Amino acid sequence: MSNPLEAYKAGLALFGKSQFNEAILEFQKALEGRPAWLDAMHALATAQSKSGDNDAALATIAKVIASDPDDPFAYTSQSIFLQRKGLIPEAEKAQAQARMASWKQELKKNPNAPPPDTGPMKVVQ
Repeated sequence: MSNPLEAYKAGLALFGKSQFNEAILEFQKALEGRPAWLDAMHALATAQSKSGDNDAALATIAKVIASDPDDPFAYTSQSIFLQRKGLIPEAEKAQAQARMASWKQELKKNPNAPPPDTGPMKVVQ
């Protein structure tokens, strides 16, 4: 088994070169050594989406959300992947969840933080 950190770094380098399928393999190697590594799961999901496999990306990001339901970035990623599939109402729901998760984090630092805008998001296709 390879070193998870080295595999992760290799995946990032490949991703940076737009070699998404190769990056996916490296992120999967990293997760073999550290199955609950959320950063590697985020990276894997993004590479899967960039490779055109939004179903796999959604399955991976669902694991992130299950592990950390307060992660606004996970919901934002989920929204992007859903948009890429043309599932706009579902993407809007995920983006609303991202705003709520972000607000909850802000409330920990600033108890007077105003609630997030609950209007529809601007979808960029």
